[in-house]
Amino acid sequence: MKKKKMNKKEPQKKKKLHLKLFIKLKKQMQKIPLKVWIVILIICVGGLSFSGYKFYSWRKDNIAAKNLMEATENNTPVEEVVEDTELVNPPENKQDMYYSFVDLPLMSVDFDELLKTNKNTKAFLKVNGTNVNYPVVQATDNKYYLTHAFDNSKNGGGWVFLDYRNNMDNLSDNTIIYGHGRKNGTIFGSLKKIVDSSWYENSSNYTIYISTPKENTLWQVFSVYKIPNETYYLISKFGSEESHQKFINIMLDRSIHNFNTQVTTKDKILTLSTCWNHDVKVVLHAKLIKRQVR
Repeated sequence: MKKKKMNKKEPQKKKKLHLKLFIKLKKQMQKIPLKVWIVILIICVGGLSFSGYKFYSWRKDNIAAKNLMEATENNTPVEEVVEDTELVNPPENKQDMYYSFVDLPLMSVDFDELLKTNKNTKAFLKVNGTNVNYPVVQATDNKYYLTHAFDNSKNGGGWVFLDYRNNMDNLSDNTIIYGHGRKNGTIFGSLKKIVDSSWYENSSNYTIYISTPKENTLWQVFSVYKIPNETYYLISKFGSEESHQKFINIMLDRSIHNFNTQVTTKDKILTLSTCWNHDVKVVLHAKLIKRQVR
């Protein structure tokens, strides 16, 4: 079989072709007016400046939020209480996970300093297996605390807040609490852990504690999932028992984990909602199982 002889002129032809293309491109670029180059330069510099500002703003908000969280936690007296508690809607099935948690003590928070910082403080929330251990605030809409911190300062990280339609002193069928899913794990950033198998494997993570100025409550998780942006799970009141039961069935079916617990229309539901990304939400549902009037 004959070997094909290499043409020594081919590399030279390629070099000449590349050179011609370079010269042609250079001539074309030289035809572009100086004003256009100035505009391109301004756009590039502006883009870099905006990116730098966004990073600086993000970092500044994170530091401010972290400092506020630490100060809030350090200045908020918390104690466990076990007396005068009331069980809520006990299931007939004694094997229900409900009975694994009802003997747990409740969390009782002193709200004096919290209310001095923000008079719109409605509760204090603790979610086991996450970093969520924050006071919950409420505004007249669901927008204000997307861009304001606990002390009402402007902050892109926002704060943990109660849906404006809910009332912690008179629980709706579904009580909804929101928070940004911050990448550094603050606010509801660590709530994303609930879809991990490691979180589910530890059953002590199935409980949520809420303390308000009027009562302390314990909630049991029954559903966790990710879902594209929607509003169905954000219904606070149901017009009929049928629509209420349908909601419960859908929330149970959505769960990526089985929490082995019964939920009925007699149960009060708690919903925690945060963003996984711009298009997907992470959601947790729990039911009230124990309370104590303060």
